Formats: sequence, C-alpha cells, structure tokens
Amino acid sequence: MALEGEYVPSPSQWVRDQVAAYEASRGQEANTLLDTGLPIIIVTTRGNKSGDIRKLALMRVEHDGEYALVASMGGAPKNPVWYHNLVADPQALMIQDGPEPFDAHAREITGDEYATWWDRSVAAYPSYADYQVKTERKIPIFIASRRA
Repeated sequence: MALEGEYVPSPSQWVRDQVAAYEASRGQEANTLLDTGLPIIIVTTRGNKSGDIRKLALMRVEHDGEYALVASMGGAPKNPVWYHNLVADPQALMIQDGPEPFDAHAREITGDEYATWWDRSVAAYPSYADYQVKTERKIPIFIASRRA
C-alpha cells in the first residue's frame, strides 16, 4: 500500500533525476550511484513535520531480505532529514529494489547487530568508513524489513 500524501521531490536536482529515472524504468536505469557501478535502492518516507512524501536513493546493503539504511550524510555533523522521518514513524517506509516498491518498517540498531551491519555496509560501500572518520557522531543504521 503506497504512502499517502503529496510527493515533494528532493531539492537536489541529481537526486530528483535519479529517483524519477529509477521509478520510470522500474529499476532498470539509474540503479547505481552515479558512475560508480554500486547499486542503490529508492527509499520513501513521510516528512516528520510536513507530512509530505519524500524519496531518496541510498546504497543497496541487503542481507536475507533486509536492508541497512545508513544515515551517513557523507559524514556531515548532523543526521539526514530522513533519519528523523523514520524515528518519528518507522512504519511510514517503502523500499524499491527492482521493479516494484514494497511496504517496510524500520528499526534503529545498536550493539553487536550494529557491528555486523556496519561491516556489511562498508563492504557494499567503502566510503562509509571515511564518512565515519569525518564526523564525531556515530552514524546511525536502520534495518528495513518487509511488512507482511
């Protein structure tokens, strides 16, 4: 079931373009991060203040049907806005990894589970390790699981 509300595209042109191309092609195009060849997924959340629908591309870190959503923001000192959206409503989440999006829920992880998923995340996208060095905050990770 699709999230309801007005879709407000990203203020960043390249993100808008990537999301639009990915969705229009059902995941056949714009499915990697720029020219890196590394796969991405489309994540849809609801704005925690506006209620608007937001979409973004995140690195694809998948294991046994679950996805790590790494709130790196390139090592910025603050968490990305979508982090706050998921904290406010972890059920207001859709993931698209291929042709069809699916409803999901998210939970923020800690401890040994975090360490395992951090290693998986860095293996999928090595720049995450550099981002962690750049910031004083511990980069949060959510696990997104398909809703029944």
